[in-house]
Amino acid sequence: MKNIYTIIAILSSGILFAQSPWTQEKGKFYTQLSFTTIANYDEVFGDPDYETDREVTDNTLQLYGEYGISNKTTLLVNLPIKLIQTGDAVNGSAFITEDSKTAFGNISVGLKHNFYNKKWLISGQLNVEANTGTFEAASGIRTGQDAWTFTPTLNIGRSFEKFYVQAFTGIDLKTNDYSNNFKIGGEIGTKVHAKVWLIGFVDIVSSFNDGDVNLPLSNLGTALYVNNQEYGAFGLKAVGEFNKSFGGVLSFGGAFSGNNVAKQAALTVGLYHKF
Repeated sequence: MKNIYTIIAILSSGILFAQSPWTQEKGKFYTQLSFTTIANYDEVFGDPDYETDREVTDNTLQLYGEYGISNKTTLLVNLPIKLIQTGDAVNGSAFITEDSKTAFGNISVGLKHNFYNKKWLISGQLNVEANTGTFEAASGIRTGQDAWTFTPTLNIGRSFEKFYVQAFTGIDLKTNDYSNNFKIGGEIGTKVHAKVWLIGFVDIVSSFNDGDVNLPLSNLGTALYVNNQEYGAFGLKAVGEFNKSFGGVLSFGGAFSGNNVAKQAALTVGLYHKF
């Protein structure tokens, strides 16, 4: 059973903070380096859907880590580096410039504490996302929301012999007149090979539409980290264990609905190390 807890932590560590109820053992580290790409998109979910001014490629190089402060409490750190490019004009002409930028996104830290562990696990988590993104007016490239975000969640899950289930719910509380969000999601994972796990997931974010931040027109032309972003996402994740300490992670995610987010699938590949 100890091994499945480790695998769940690995599978849950991806584009976002791990939203699982499982915590690291005291003194144990888990690290993951991943690369996510949303390449050459020009269409954005909306009501109705709309086009960006130029084609946009949104890539993220991300270093994620967990450390067991105690057997019940885990420290989480997420360091995203954004590699964003605006390309060809979508309708023959454009009012924003063609450019590229590499800069930090919203750096995050968090704490997760397990307070119930009897077959089912229940944990509370608080993530704090710093206002560390940047904005370039001429190209409309924004690498993170111009806000601090505080995200408390409640995480629940249970492991069985060869599969597990987990779910979470919480809210994003944002500063600088960005709208706050409600979020909920879950996943189920199963062992399909001696060293391979496969997971299906659903992740939903819904805006309260209670913010009225005034963003530059060029930022609206790229739809990068604008207000009232929402999505209903789904996808598959897989992990392959190279040995007891190293492995690889692959994730493919799309959306069945959304608002102010790219109408394009995201692909993530990564490597993890635990010690």
